[in-house]
Amino acid sequence: MKTVFQAIMCSIVIHVAYMVTMMVVGYIKTKNYKPDIAGAWDRVETLQNEVSFGKSSSPFLYIITFIAVAVICGCIILVYKKLVS
Repeated sequence: MKTVFQAIMCSIVIHVAYMVTMMVVGYIKTKNYKPDIAGAWDRVETLQNEVSFGKSSSPFLYIITFIAVAVICGCIILVYKKLVS
């Protein structure tokens, strides 16, 4: 049971680190973005008239990746324990 708890905690840490990293990367990209307003008039035909923010994905995807990462971490923990013993 201890191995299962460790695998779940490892999966939580990996998912939180991934989400925080994605937010930090988005923040840095947003802060460093400098639009080329003068150059945009040369490419009028490629400009969009609608804007969408963010993305949408199924919440089941996070559940599946959480379980898969927990299984992988559990296997790694078991192999490590066998090698150390």
